[in-house]
Parts: sequence; structure tokens; C-alpha cells
Amino acid sequence: MKQILCLLVFLLNFGFSPVVSADQKDPALNALFNRLKLTKNPNEALGIEQTIWGIWTFRGETEIDKAMAYGIRAMNEGALENSLEIFNKIISRAPDFAEGWNKRATVFYMLGRFDASVNDIQRTLILEPRHFGALSGMGLIYNATGNSKAALKVWEKALSIHPHMPGIRAQVEEIKRELKGKAI
Repeated sequence: MKQILCLLVFLLNFGFSPVVSADQKDPALNALFNRLKLTKNPNEALGIEQTIWGIWTFRGETEIDKAMAYGIRAMNEGALENSLEIFNKIISRAPDFAEGWNKRATVFYMLGRFDASVNDIQRTLILEPRHFGALSGMGLIYNATGNSKAALKVWEKALSIHPHMPGIRAQVEEIKRELKGKAI
């Protein structure tokens, strides 16, 4: 009995968790976010990030999970209108599924519909305030529309959640240099 308990504790602490719930409500996320903040190893951070994304994109409902996979594939293949239609259906069926909103925000961004993207990002963040991907996307939109200060703010928030995003860190440093140069 003691061996089974030790095995269960080991598995729960090192990344395996039985699916109690899915999506942004999965209780395993708290430990993953803590590990993500604490690790100094970029490879470990990447693995944790991938695990988080895996949890976020899994609803635990067969139809929605299949639709999510189709929507992501359509988006990656450039079939943006098709993917938009799929993500609309996901949001309609599961309005509390943060990743449905985030994926639609990504499609809106790719279509250049920044206002719609920001609206969906805001909805994503209401459902999952730690969504570093949504924060990163919002920063891209703010930066593209010339609002460097807003981009800096959301990117710094993203880095406070996930400090291992070198691309975002570089963007933050660049904006800080630009803003410092304007202050003189």
C-alpha cells in the first residue's frame, strides 16, 4: 500500500495527472505554472509550456476536441475562414472554454481584424488570467498598432507568468530602449 501511495505522489509531482477536468480548469495547471516560474532550465520550461498548451487545448468533450484539432489544422494550413467558422462553433458550444476564444483571437489577428482579436483575447484572459499566449498576442497587436507602452505592459505580464519566452523578452528590451530614447 505504501508503495502505491509513493508511486501516486511521484506521478502527480512529475507531470502525470489523471484527467480530473480539462482545459483551463485542470487542477494540474497550478503546479505547472509554479514549475514554469521556478525552473532555470530552458528545455524543462519548453516541456512545461507544451504540457500547459496540451491541457488548454483539451476540453474533454469528443466533439469539441475534434473540432479544435480541425480548427488548428485549418488555421495552420491558411484556411482562415474555415478555421474561423470552426472556432465560432466551439465558442457557441463551450463559451467557458478559454482556448476556443484564444484560437479565434489568433485567426482574427491573422486576418488583420485586430479589434475582434483583442475582444477575444480579453475573454480568454477572463477565463484564464495566466494565458501567456493570449497576453503575447495582445502585445503583438498593440505593438503593430503603435501602442508600445500597452505592448510593454502586457508583455511584462506575460513574462511574469512565463519567464522563458526569449522572443517576448527581446521585444520588451527593444521597447524599453525606444521609450528611454524618447524620454531624453
